Amino acid sequence: MGLEMEEMAASIGVSVPVLRFLLCFAATIPTGLLWRAVPGATGRHLYAGLTGAALSCLSFGATSNLLFVAPMALGYLAMLLFRRHAGLITFLGAFGFLIACHAYYMSGDAWKEGGIDATGALMVLTLKVISCAINYSDGILKEEGLREAQKKYRLTKLPSLIEYFGYCLCCGSHFAGPVYEMKDYLDWTERKGIWASSTPSPLLPTLRAIVQAGICMGLYLYLSPKFPLSWFSEPLYYEWGFWHRLFYQYMSGFTARWKYYFIWSISEAAIIISGLGFTGWSESSPPKAKWDRAKNVDVLGVELAGSAVQLPLMWNIQVSTWLRYYVYERLIQKGKKPGFLQLLGTQTVSAIWHVSYIFPLTSFVFSLW
Repeated sequence: MGLEMEEMAASIGVSVPVLRFLLCFAATIPTGLLWRAVPGATGRHLYAGLTGAALSCLSFGATSNLLFVAPMALGYLAMLLFRRHAGLITFLGAFGFLIACHAYYMSGDAWKEGGIDATGALMVLTLKVISCAINYSDGILKEEGLREAQKKYRLTKLPSLIEYFGYCLCCGSHFAGPVYEMKDYLDWTERKGIWASSTPSPLLPTLRAIVQAGICMGLYLYLSPKFPLSWFSEPLYYEWGFWHRLFYQYMSGFTARWKYYFIWSISEAAIIISGLGFTGWSESSPPKAKWDRAKNVDVLGVELAGSAVQLPLMWNIQVSTWLRYYVYERLIQKGKKPGFLQLLGTQTVSAIWHVSYIFPLTSFVFSLW
């Protein structure tokens, strides 16, 4: 089995740990489909959490779930013991733990050797436990003066441990997002709200996401040998002229993006096929089903953006929404208009969440224009 994995990994140009992650990641699609057949809300909560924990164990190793226990426990204890300040406590504690994990794993050689770790999944979990705690804190506030998002997602009742477990580790979004709200998760699992009546078939939108994922992976596999990032450290690169280097910089970035498009397309397929991706019906005639909750990137929107200002609205869409609801809007003082400080605070949180990634820094620069 080990030899077969090595041969398969070599055939697509990745390491064995990355291949194992991709296989587990692809398994979230049939796992999401099977969720629909699980009887009872409690059964579905347990299924969501246990399948996420199992796939995480297979992908990242047996100790990966211990990494997730810390922010999950912090968030739940904060809600249980310090409801009024649960959001702030969880925000500071979960982000502090995420930064420590980033620093620890980046100090090693795992990524340099083609390995992979659970910090990507931890990034998603961090946002989920924070939003849950903040919404539970909002549950004791009067509705007058609350923003629409606060009214919509506030939690008046503490989620049970089983509900919280399923929400945090639900396998469809556990690996790479998208981030979603506890209230939506509860309605979906308990078949309330827009899920109370029969929902439209997810087959066609799921197939569309899978086809998109296949195209993205195909383009990445075709282009990555032609424009590897490793060439930036080669002496030949510095012998090229300005325009040649500029073209190569653009193409290497263009190539790398298709990897992310693939990952987010698989996540989209898993969320849609489970039913959680359903967001209601359009106002068109006849009405069409919408599956926006699962959408994390607009591929054409990114590649054909008219200006760099539009990019943050098309890339990592659900994280951008989270930042708007839980950072930007909450930094605005009542009676005052948002300004530079709110934007600076939001982009600072985004940069801390990503830590080593360059995109938030460029987003910050472009957002100032």
